[in-house]
Amino acid sequence: MRDEPRSGCAINAAVEALGDRWSLIVLRDVVFGGHRHFRELLGHSEEGIASNILSSRLKALVTGGLLTREQAGRGHRATYSLTEAGIQTVPVMVALGSWGMRHRPTTPELTVRARLLEEGGPQLWQNLMDELRETHLGTPRPDPDQPRASELLRTAYEQALTESR
Repeated sequence: MRDEPRSGCAINAAVEALGDRWSLIVLRDVVFGGHRHFRELLGHSEEGIASNILSSRLKALVTGGLLTREQAGRGHRATYSLTEAGIQTVPVMVALGSWGMRHRPTTPELTVRARLLEEGGPQLWQNLMDELRETHLGTPRPDPDQPRASELLRTAYEQALTESR
């Protein structure tokens, strides 16, 4: 990943940081799947990412300031955490998911979260981002009594999986 974008265009700068399909898939799996370790990301990849590609993308996302990597001692797994910049990709992923639902072939079980996020609108996105801040940055949620967005998304996904069988 380059330190400086090729131009001063905001869209170009974003595409250079996020435009690689594997980078967005890795971020998706951290944000929506809760996967924070290399083996989890590799083993739960719906798209079958290769280990060398995953390693490369994790390094690029850390270098690009979207993830941090907590060094692990010998025999322990390194933990990846979202940065504030990584957390703020949620609305971008919602927009991509909404577009994909309308213009590309998808499956109900893999589209249910995108549909819920679209229907839930900015309030649901904010709730999810607050939850991610709590998990990854240690910032308490403003309203801890509010239901967790991740639970809503997980439950809907599991229900869609059950219905598709």
